[in-house]
Amino acid sequence: MSGMSQPEESATEFAPYQAQRRKELWNLLGDLPWDHQPGPVKILKTEKHDGYTLERMLLDLNGVEPVPALLLVPDKRAARAPGLLYIHWHGGMYDLGKEQLLVGADAQPAYAPVCAEKGLVTLAIDSWCFGERKHDDNGSRGEVDTFKYMLWNGQGLWGMMMFDEFRALDYLATRPEVDPNRLGVLGMSMGSTKAWWLAALDPRVRACMDVCCLTDFQELIRIHNLSGHGVYYFVPSLLKHFQSEQINELIVPRARLSVNGRLDDLTPPAGVERIRDYLLPLYRKYGKSEDCHIELFDCPHTELPAMRKLILAWMDKYLVEPATT
Repeated sequence: MSGMSQPEESATEFAPYQAQRRKELWNLLGDLPWDHQPGPVKILKTEKHDGYTLERMLLDLNGVEPVPALLLVPDKRAARAPGLLYIHWHGGMYDLGKEQLLVGADAQPAYAPVCAEKGLVTLAIDSWCFGERKHDDNGSRGEVDTFKYMLWNGQGLWGMMMFDEFRALDYLATRPEVDPNRLGVLGMSMGSTKAWWLAALDPRVRACMDVCCLTDFQELIRIHNLSGHGVYYFVPSLLKHFQSEQINELIVPRARLSVNGRLDDLTPPAGVERIRDYLLPLYRKYGKSEDCHIELFDCPHTELPAMRKLILAWMDKYLVEPATT
């Protein structure tokens, strides 16, 4: 396929190691509801927007609570269109959630018009404790209480978050409008971390685009900024088994774009460079070096127009253009 990263034959040598490590990573995420079989989707409302139709729905992903979601279906798209999972940020904006796709935020303009223009069938869900899943007037308290309650029950908030995104990708892949072989994931901040974790955990993700949160754990410790990330971020025993680069190597040789701010203390620049320098030789060995682009910009925790330009080009190359072949 034109533009799609095609693993070299040598990538098959790396795959068994990745599969085993992927299993280890899942096992660190607590007691996940794998036995739950998702029920039917409930379409709550259909809205017509400029260039796309929006379906508001409830997804049954985890058997604990329904998950409100948005599905953006472009008016102009391929018969089997690429699918994009858009993952919202944290930012302390507990009321925003999935609506960030439509309205954006101060640090990131809305992506809905972009997705419609490029013919990307796009799904966004509310994460635990956000949007319509905010169950406490004090969002921060609700997040901490959820984190503690899950620990008591052998679960982790991060694990349950990732499980929901994994199951959301399941749903997106089954939509009749979507080509399940062309699935991408995009997020900023908390959504960025979720994006690269999901790409590591799920080989179905063909293109990963993460904005402002490729954080090297050891560098974050070195600069004394663990407090910069919320409680959701922390996984028991993770550092006994994985460093940041070892999670990211599970994405090789699939397409990977990461854009980050050099002035962002949530993502120390020395750590971004360390991850980049670890990954690029793996891409050269098992795939193509051009399929991994990790870049730092002179900015804090925000998406610059130059970052957006790279993201749009990445979408075209790895999700949109393959439809022509």
